[in-house]
Amino acid sequence: MIRIKLLTAFSLLVLISSCGGPDGNDEVLEAVPAGETMKDIGDHVVHFSAFTTDQLPSEVAQTYNIVRSKERAMLNVSVIAEEGQTSVPAAVTVNAFNLTGQLKNITMRRINEQEAIYYVGDTAVANRETLIFDISVTPEGISKPVEVRFKREFFTD
Repeated sequence: MIRIKLLTAFSLLVLISSCGGPDGNDEVLEAVPAGETMKDIGDHVVHFSAFTTDQLPSEVAQTYNIVRSKERAMLNVSVIAEEGQTSVPAAVTVNAFNLTGQLKNITMRRINEQEAIYYVGDTAVANRETLIFDISVTPEGISKPVEVRFKREFFTD
């Protein structure tokens, strides 16, 4: 039951971030500074999102030892094979830094949820802090990593 809730929570957050808001209004989408929430890398698609951890349901946060807080940002990455539209294992590493160049330590960990595989990591953020995420993804069976970069501003008030 908890696993289904995690899958639903992550899916909902990815959907909200890709649509711009719960109502799917295109005008909101244009205002999102991070732009895309996925990148096609050939035989795979990398999906990524970043949000404050207070948006997670408490039972999900507790199950996966994630601190729920407006002052903590969480990065969620998944890799989907285009053939079969299934999650695939990958090596995922992240470097994140703010606009002043301060490096943010994010250690990614793998979460298996039934058929889905997620890579999550979190770090502290301040109000209106913008983080730039440099994600290196190497899907299983691929020898060369692919780099994905996006930025997100966080509001903690």
